[in-house]
Amino acid sequence: MDELAQYLLENVIFDFEGEVTVESVRAFLRRQDNEESRALMQKIIEDKGIDELLLTLADCLTANLATGITAAVIREHLISYAES
Repeated sequence: MDELAQYLLENVIFDFEGEVTVESVRAFLRRQDNEESRALMQKIIEDKGIDELLLTLADCLTANLATGITAAVIREHLISYAES
């Protein structure tokens, strides 16, 4: 989860550029096998892809532009998304 949050932080432009695919997200989440990573992967499976995740995350992050977007902020939004 931490690596994924850092990767997305480095590639945020209100859209995510780079290799953000279901396969790359799975690879990030597998490297940190914990409850949060598994919950996010389950949500991605239920949503049948990462499109909804990326759209939701980009929308949520706009609220953080004034205060700053960090890997920790992205991580919090990823956890919230997985729990939704």
